[in-house]
Formats: sequence, structure tokens, C-alpha cells
Amino acid sequence: MANLDDVFKAYDIRGIVPDQLDERLARDVGAAFAAFAGSPRILVGHDMRPSAAVLVQAFTEGVTSRGVDVVLLGLVSTDEMYYASGALDAPGAMFTASHNPARYNGIKLCLAGAKPVGAESGLAEIRSRVAKGDFGAAPEGGPGRVSQQDVLDSYAEKVRSFVERGSLRPLKVVADTANGMGGLVVPAVFEGLPFQLEVLYGELDGNFPNHPADPIQPANLRDLQARVLEVGADVGLAFDGDADRCFLVDDKAEPVSGSTTTAIVAKAMLEKFPGATILYNLICSKAVPEVIRENGGVPVMTRVGHSFIKAVMAETGAVFGGEHSGHYYFRDNYRADSGSIAALVALGVISKAGVPLSELRKPFERYAGSGEINTEVKDPAATVEAVANHFAKAHPDATQSHMDGATVDFGDWWFNIRPSNTEPLVRLNVEAPDRASCQQRTDEVLALIKEHG
Repeated sequence: MANLDDVFKAYDIRGIVPDQLDERLARDVGAAFAAFAGSPRILVGHDMRPSAAVLVQAFTEGVTSRGVDVVLLGLVSTDEMYYASGALDAPGAMFTASHNPARYNGIKLCLAGAKPVGAESGLAEIRSRVAKGDFGAAPEGGPGRVSQQDVLDSYAEKVRSFVERGSLRPLKVVADTANGMGGLVVPAVFEGLPFQLEVLYGELDGNFPNHPADPIQPANLRDLQARVLEVGADVGLAFDGDADRCFLVDDKAEPVSGSTTTAIVAKAMLEKFPGATILYNLICSKAVPEVIRENGGVPVMTRVGHSFIKAVMAETGAVFGGEHSGHYYFRDNYRADSGSIAALVALGVISKAGVPLSELRKPFERYAGSGEINTEVKDPAATVEAVANHFAKAHPDATQSHMDGATVDFGDWWFNIRPSNTEPLVRLNVEAPDRASCQQRTDEVLALIKEHG
């Protein structure tokens, strides 16, 4: 069996098939999750990767061996799985490796009500059970049963419930689903709405023949940008492989950052829920909390990562939360993230505004950002500490936060440096008043990272 440390990540299980993640491990994870979850049934769904069938079969055998029933949802997006977990009040397992290449697969787990299972909320215990072969007592009533259920229509209706259909205009929309699950989900969500939808690369193909399903990388947006200009579309939507993330492209084919989308959606949610709490993660633009306050909301900063955000959402009762990486969380969707919901809310805002997205976005974009820059280092934690210590000594007036890595705020500019949860990398984000100063500050911090890395 592969080294469990290689596949058990901070938020999920993920690895190369079959070298790191094979049928035996999937079967053991199924048995361990059944013992951990303590539920009479578990929902199981998967994306379009070629390795899904054998891994789902093995996982199902593991679950049913503990006397627990399995409900097979078939081909679903990750946010569709979270919806099912909430609507059916059952734990879920989603087989996907999101934006990773075809040779990868993985398992995202949640408890009933789409409650996240991360390293600090159960994944470490599941890993320990797998390592020890501790799957609980043998069931007295024999193995669990297997059934099937299709939740696509009810999920799509749930997504559409977040917009006022009467206010929608016949916008021309191009969605690049990158041969991922969006090819199945997005047309279902848009059914009955007045938008003119065109889907690029809608065929489900886990080999990703056209481009990687990772929309945060600019190169993977080029086909969508070209098509938006070619057909005169109002908006482009770029989904990742399991369709839980979505990035917008405006009518001039310019990408819209996750921070700007968070701010746009936050304003819309505050119109619906005046005075509400809105979450944003610590690498979002400073414009996000500014927009939230200006619209009467209460901004709350969180760490990066869905398990942290969902926990804070539960604690604060926040109606919405956004991440710079294109994850958007909604209280009324079991606090789960959904790229499709965020996309529809944004389209609703554009419909009401009566101006193109290229104009609509301007008041929300107030600063220049570096984007996330990854640097390979020998010891990520030590590098973060060294950089933070340097600025503590050189700039004692700057504010430092260590919620997630180190955030150093000078007032007119700030940066966050944090270690990767899965690789020997540090991730840097810088924001400053304009492009020139942002580049200068980015170079300054990168030089220190290289010096101490």
C-alpha cells in the first residue's frame, strides 16, 4: 500500500492511480469512513475520470462490509454531492481530483448536512483507522444494500432558487466546462432560464483532451476568452473539473478575479439579507471587506480552505463566504460551496445593472494584486517564519497576523505568505495601490523568500 501521508491531504484524499490510490485503499477508506460516520447510509458520487468506476466499486464494498447502505448518485459535480448530503441528510463521498491531471483521483468526504471532513475534523481519524485496519465490529445484520438515486434535477432547481427569474435578461453566456462535470451540470442549471448558453468542451472526458480543468491558470482561459469575443458574449464562465469552482470572464474577455466576484456576490447577498455577516479569506483583496461594510454587512476574515470557512460560517451564521480561488459558500446551500450558484447570482446582478460586466466590475477593483505566486523551498514553515521575522525587525510598525502563515500589513500595501498543505512550497499574495508598486513589493518579498528558502 502507498504511504498514507502521500494521499491524505488537509481537505481530502488524493493521489495518482494506481500507484498511490488503488482499489485496496479505496475499499479500506470506505470501511473506515463507514465506521467513523456512524450513519445507516452513505452517498457516493464520482466525476468523469477513467479510474472512477473501479474505485467507487471498491469503496462501496468497504462501506457495505460494515453493514452500511450505499446510495450511488452516479456522475455528479462536487457541489451537487454537497447538496445531496444536505437534502438527504446523509454523509457523502465524492470521487474526484478536481483540477488535477487525468492520472489522479481522490475522495472528498462530508458528514450529513454537507459538514466538512478535513484533517482536523475527522480525516486524521479515518487515516488512523485505515493504517490500523480498525473498521469497527463486524455487522450482525450482514452487508449493507446498494441503491441508486439521481439528484440532478432537484440540485438544479436548488441552484435556480438563488435568483429572481423575473429580473433576468437574455444574456449571452459561454461556459467552458473543460470536459469536466460542468458539461452535465451547467446545462441542467440553466434550463428554463432566459440566458443564451453555449457550452465549450461539454463532453465528459476525464483525459481532458482540450486543456487542463484548472481555470485559475490564465492559459486555460484562452479558448473561453477567444469565444467570448467571437460571439459577442456578455459573460464567460470557466469551471474546474468537478465544477465546484467558477471564474468569470467579462464581455471584453478580461478575467475577473475571485476577489472581485466575491465582492459582487456579497453586495447582492446583502441586498437580500441586510446587515448580514459575510466571510472572505485572508488572501482576498482589501476591497472585499470595504464593499461589505459599505453595503451594511459585517465582514469576517477566515483562513484559506473549505473546512475552516464552513466552520466559521456555522459559528457566525454568515449568509455567504468567498475565496480568491473561486470557491463561494452559501448558508442556504448547507454552507457548501457552489460555482453554479455564484455564477447565477452574478448573472442576476448583471441583468439588473443594465451595464456590461466590464463596467460593473470597476467599483469593486480598487487595488493591484500579484496573484498567487508559488516558490519551492526546503522548509516552508521555516521560510515563512524567517520572512515574518525580517519584517517584524525591519518594519515594527507593520501589523502582523499569523492566522494562516504570516500576513504583514503596512496600511498602503500588504502580503500573505503561507506554506502549502500538500507540497514543499510557499504561496505568496501581494496587494498594493497600483501595478508598479505591486510589482516592486512582490519582487522585494520574493527576494527574501529565495534568500531564506
